[in-house]
Amino acid sequence: MIKVGVVGATGYTGVELLRLLSGHPQVELKQVTSRSEAGNAVAGLFPNLRGVVDLTFSAPDINQLKNCELVFFATPNGVAMHQATELLDAGCKIIDLSADFRLKDATEWTKWYGQEHASPALLEQAVYGLPELNREHIKTASLIANPGCYPTAIQLGFLPLLEQRLVLPGSLIADAKSGVSGAGRKAALDSLFCETADSFSAYAASGHRHLPEIKQSLQMVGEEGLDLVFVPHLTPLIRGIHATLYATLKDTSVDLQQLFSDRYRDEPFVDVMEPGAHPNTGSVRGSNICRLACHRPQDGNTVVVLVVEDNLVKGAAGQAIQNMNLMFGLQETTGLSVSALYP
Repeated sequence: MIKVGVVGATGYTGVELLRLLSGHPQVELKQVTSRSEAGNAVAGLFPNLRGVVDLTFSAPDINQLKNCELVFFATPNGVAMHQATELLDAGCKIIDLSADFRLKDATEWTKWYGQEHASPALLEQAVYGLPELNREHIKTASLIANPGCYPTAIQLGFLPLLEQRLVLPGSLIADAKSGVSGAGRKAALDSLFCETADSFSAYAASGHRHLPEIKQSLQMVGEEGLDLVFVPHLTPLIRGIHATLYATLKDTSVDLQQLFSDRYRDEPFVDVMEPGAHPNTGSVRGSNICRLACHRPQDGNTVVVLVVEDNLVKGAAGQAIQNMNLMFGLQETTGLSVSALYP
């Protein structure tokens, strides 16, 4: 059994992580921390975990966390980077669900996240935890930077096209929508029900902080001159990501369906749908599946890729557990073979 600690488990990502870990046959939850909820039962804050997680929140204590084999950080940006070195030196593995270790350039990280990076020496060591791109490196990693929800969907949609040099690298556009849970479990005017219901809006059109994360990975597999326009939107959904991706084809004779089917044939959590399909967020709700379909409107030179995922599962907690399975030599699907909720 893997002895696991979860730091900062009071948000939506944290409770989703606890829900999935509690059903994992190879995990023993040892510690769940929260400064605000210390001393209170986990199931008291999250009634869905009654009878499933019989633990009490404790105040973060790095000496106690050192007794774990793996520590998940489900904390705001800027927390994990202060504790990672000491835990790694103690022999703990870390999966960070925040953005602390996603970018390789500390100056770039500071630009987008508004604070100095506390552990810049770890940025090169951290492995970006997108299994479909970095599976072999994840297997031997001690520190995983779990991808963001938008970046997961966008990268999985563009990867086959860029790997085969099939599109103009400067033509990439990502029009992506997220459910309100992506904004976190906090009191904020913009995420109140009365503000989001029956409404739909773009935000951060001039530059979203997930943009450098996406470009960093895509530039590793793409050509020089790669550029991306990324505009996120807030939708009146609780959970779900829908990304509509556009690029200009160099060669319109390519069989896009075959390309995507071949690239993801052996990927347990990527489902390439049949020609002409339009995936919807409801079909992946609560699951670790990323579902996609590709189109070429009017047989022209524009490729359109439709990608959906649950932002809290494949976009966060589920992917983190997928990474854990790889790090500990388990079957990659262990604890994650659950169908989506319906309706």
